Amino acid sequence: MLQIKLKLIFGLTIIFCSVVYAQQEPQYSQYMYNMSTVNPGYVTNQSGLISTGLLFRKQWIGIQGSPQTANVFANIPLSQKIELSVNYVNDRIGDAIPVNNNYVNVDFAYITKISDQTRLSFGLKTGIDNFKIDPSRSDVATDPAFIDNTSTTQLNIGAGLFMFNRNFYAGISSPNLLPSNVEINSISVAETKTHIYGIAGYVFDFVDEVRLKPSFVVKQVVDSPLTFDVSLNSLIYDKFELGVSYRYTDAFIALAGFNVTPNLKIGYSYDFSVSELSGYNNGSHEVVLLYSFDLLNFSNTYSSPRFF
Repeated sequence: MLQIKLKLIFGLTIIFCSVVYAQQEPQYSQYMYNMSTVNPGYVTNQSGLISTGLLFRKQWIGIQGSPQTANVFANIPLSQKIELSVNYVNDRIGDAIPVNNNYVNVDFAYITKISDQTRLSFGLKTGIDNFKIDPSRSDVATDPAFIDNTSTTQLNIGAGLFMFNRNFYAGISSPNLLPSNVEINSISVAETKTHIYGIAGYVFDFVDEVRLKPSFVVKQVVDSPLTFDVSLNSLIYDKFELGVSYRYTDAFIALAGFNVTPNLKIGYSYDFSVSELSGYNNGSHEVVLLYSFDLLNFSNTYSSPRFF
């Protein structure tokens, strides 16, 4: 009897911890390839080119039930002033007690002209977040409060500002303006908190055929410590990308990318964990595949790709 109770307490603890984690924004090392995940105002500003992508992240290899995230996205310019972004994200954590978050969001961005070279876009995000937990395959299912699979869906609203020219960008945003409380059978197990992001980067010519881009993203979750990523990426011959990044108190990150064709790019990152979990995992892997559809044959107008 004591053993059953201990299993139940352990199972509940895993659920609650998983819910708290899963209800926060998914984490990416290659966020620079899809910045609409952190800023609804982000735009590619390339008329006629629909930019699409697939991303998969497996975090903390070696820890059973560690988080994994899949992201499908597209940036769709409708005109020189209006651009849409569509994102679907599946975020999973847990093994014996699986926890799933599914996010579907659409961003609307309106671009205004500040000067001949500089633009400012205003972005609005709307979507739904579906949260599901399935304790039916574990001992937790013996508790009356967790007999059935549980799912809940919530509205998500976000907003952002994104200023840019050919070599510079900066933005501030909140992808989720609606904090909420997640309940399972009237039991409060987690709270979603408002996230605030600041991003900036600058691209400059280093030597012939080599461009460098220092950049950073700062994240503040309400009632939580400030965290940030600092990155340095290089673009070589408009074909190869190499970079490094540091996530505060969490990881050093190696980044690499390759433009297979003018429209197809593959990216990969590896996180070297430096947190308290460093002794229990073998790092994190992330792969991204990007493809641009040149519907109006505008590719000749982009002699050198924008590096963000």
